Formats: sequence, C-alpha cells, structure tokens
Amino acid sequence: MEVMKVLHMNKGDGETSYANNSAVQGKIITTAKPVIEEAILGILCETFPESIGIADLGCSSGPNSLLVLSEIIDIIHAKCRNLGRPSPEFRVSLNDLPGNDFNSIFESLPAFFKKQKQEKGIGFGRCYISGVAGSFYDRLFPDKSLHFVHSSSSLHWLSQVPPALESNATPAALNKGKIYISKSSPQCVLDAYSLQFQNNFLIFLKSRAAEMIAGGRMVLSLMGRRSIDPTTEESCYQWELLAQALMSLVTERLIEEEKLDSFNAPYYAPCPEELKMSIQKEGSFIIDRLGHFEIDWDGGVEELTNTTLLPLSRGQRVAKTVRAVVESMFELHFGKGIMDLLFARYAEMVDDYLSKNRAKYINLVISIIKKDN
Repeated sequence: MEVMKVLHMNKGDGETSYANNSAVQGKIITTAKPVIEEAILGILCETFPESIGIADLGCSSGPNSLLVLSEIIDIIHAKCRNLGRPSPEFRVSLNDLPGNDFNSIFESLPAFFKKQKQEKGIGFGRCYISGVAGSFYDRLFPDKSLHFVHSSSSLHWLSQVPPALESNATPAALNKGKIYISKSSPQCVLDAYSLQFQNNFLIFLKSRAAEMIAGGRMVLSLMGRRSIDPTTEESCYQWELLAQALMSLVTERLIEEEKLDSFNAPYYAPCPEELKMSIQKEGSFIIDRLGHFEIDWDGGVEELTNTTLLPLSRGQRVAKTVRAVVESMFELHFGKGIMDLLFARYAEMVDDYLSKNRAKYINLVISIIKKDN
C-alpha cells in the first residue's frame, strides 16, 4: 500500500464526507486549546516577531482545517491588544498529503478572512495562507522559517505499513483475521509497528528541527494509549471491531479471506514513553508538557441524519467518523461495492460493544520547545 497516494479523508460535503463527520477531531482540537495557548504565549514571552511562521501539519479539510489557525490568531491578537502593539504578520502553511481536498479549504478562505476582519477590525495583521502538499515525514519548509508547529489527529498515521508485514517472505496469515494489533497478534507484529512508529517520529522531529527557529514551539496531539502494552483495548479495539465486521463478510463470501489477512493498517497509537524516547534520541527538543485526555468514540456529540432527521445511534456515529477517515484505503483494497454493508455491520458491532463497555479514545498531547543551536 502506497500510503502517500492512498490515504486521504473523504472529500466534499456529502453524507460520508470528512467535513460532515469530524466532530471527534474537532473536539480534540478544542480540548487541546489550553496547551496551544500556553505554547503561543511562551513564544511571545521570548520574542515578539513582526512576522510569525505557523504550520498546521495534517490539516485535512472541512470545518476543522481553519479552527486551529483561528484560535492561534485570537490568542496572538488578544496579547497584542493587551500590550498595545500591532499584530504581527501571519505566514501560515496548511499541510497534508497530495490527495487532500485542498480546494475546499481555499474556497473557505474568503469567508475566513472576512470574519477575522469583522471581529478584529484594523488590528488584524496581514495573513498569508498557503497549502503545502507532502508528507510530514520529510522536509516541507525552509530552514528556520517556523515559530509554531501544530498537528492534531495525524501523527498516529504511519508513512507506510511496517515492511515486515508486507514482505513477500512474510506469510499473509502472520496477523490472521486482523487488520491491526490485537490480543492475538504475535510479538513480531507488535515489534514491527513500534519500530515503524519510532522511525517515522524520529524523521518527523529531525525535519521540524531544521525548519524551526530556536525557542520555537510545537504542539502535537495524536491517538495513543496510557499503557506500555500496545494490545490494550483503549488503543486498538476500534480496529478489532472493524476486523470482526470484515470477517463477517468473509464468512458470507463477500470478501476473500486472503484479502483480509493481507491488509494491515498504517496506524500506531503510541504510549508516552515512546514519545519521550524518540524526543530524547533525536535531541533537538525539550519536552515542556506531556499529558493525555479521554474522548468518547462518538465525540459525545448528537448528530442527525440528513434524510430522516432521526438521531443516529452511537454506533452509527462512530462508523461514519471512521468511514470518513479510512474509506479511501479500504475501498482500494476490498472494493467499493461492500463499503455500505461493511460500515453498517461495523455500526451494529460498535453499538453492541458500547452497550456493555465504557469506550474512550486516549489522546496524547505534547508540547515541545526547539533547543538553541
């Protein structure tokens, strides 16, 4: 699987689009706002640049794409007003993979700028927004051009499926009946995922270290886990249920069993210790804050269907959220024809699970500071 070409959130504004099914990701951004504010004010305490470089990595599309930027501008504008000084110039880069729906973001910019000017008047500084297509597991920006880097709900996606799981020498049944780490996965599968994350995160840190100024701040939030055990339900059970939904279609001969056994998600939910280890190994950053918070699988937000105006079940909301994120990969591997049935089956299984269990995503949030050169 070529993740860079395949992975993208569902485009447009239809019923299964990411734009209409990203309430969980929006709640994560809102919950992490105090950490973002602390980091921004930390930058302004040390230096007050006339032009500030900001990058949002994994911006996706839809209502969340400009949410972080809006919050950052609010924080800086309020600080400038309190100090009686002009707002800086904002140089903003919105990054995602080339398949991202950048057009929808660009189409929303006029309304965004109009709102900022109405709310802030002449105190609103010049703001230049550009889209940067590419993997954040590589260099994206000029040396020492960024003051603040943000990424939310993105770094748990790997640059590739762990090579050990896709090798021609590896039997497809190595992680039989599963699409991610599970309680039944052999240790070699766990090790392969952990190694891939460590390699990716080190490259990510090294790339950002070159692009950021000394004293610059980075706030990262991603799906993770509290336990050092990667098979804990809080980090992988949503994938377990999705594998069960696929297996039910295998049983009905709607999917070949080999297709299921050969699919492995390019995803990894790390624990805090793994983040610390990579940051210490790379050596360019100081950890300022590292914590976590819980998010309901469905975001805790009631939504209505577009057609019947009847409330969706929790399982249906979860299934729509997950489908908006993973469908591009699943459709390529399993075929477009079974997507509706797959996610309907998944919704039923999630409803059953949530009726008996307390299910929360664990979201890790880390704020780090670029060391002096």
